[in-house]
Amino acid sequence: MPELTYEEFQGIIASAKRSVAHLETRDSYGTSTEIPHIARWEAGEPDDLEWLQEWCATVREHVRNGHSVRRAKIVSEPLSQYQRWVYGVFGPMVEAGEDVRWVPRRLVSSIALPGNDCYVVDDELVIFLHYAGSGLNTSLETSTKQDDLDLCRAAFDEVWALGIPHREYKPE
Repeated sequence: MPELTYEEFQGIIASAKRSVAHLETRDSYGTSTEIPHIARWEAGEPDDLEWLQEWCATVREHVRNGHSVRRAKIVSEPLSQYQRWVYGVFGPMVEAGEDVRWVPRRLVSSIALPGNDCYVVDDELVIFLHYAGSGLNTSLETSTKQDDLDLCRAAFDEVWALGIPHREYKPE
């Protein structure tokens, strides 16, 4: 599968023509962008969330153009420290138009899930996200194989149907 740079990934997401669907399956991540903000949150310090604005602008542009931007988050409950932090910072993304749903892991036991988090872009491209055990992203790979598209679309749709919208989800 072809690998992407982060800049190429951002370009693909920004240039989507109809839809972006993101399936998240991990309880903890640790992107280099997020680590300092998580540390401030853990220390009880405020965060102006300015670092989210580029993503929010991308989401707003998609919404203006009639595209859907959806994220389904499979989470263990009670939430991990990371997911508790995420819950608190998702407001600007939801306000920008990203439709985020939280799905308790106990509800997805019988759903066939891809082995890695993924984005499905315009129902034509899958981007698999690979992570180290620490939660740091190690690579991004693309696929247009029909089997990959079918698996990832079906998994996202099944998980999505079980999801609780961000504004209604109450973390344990």
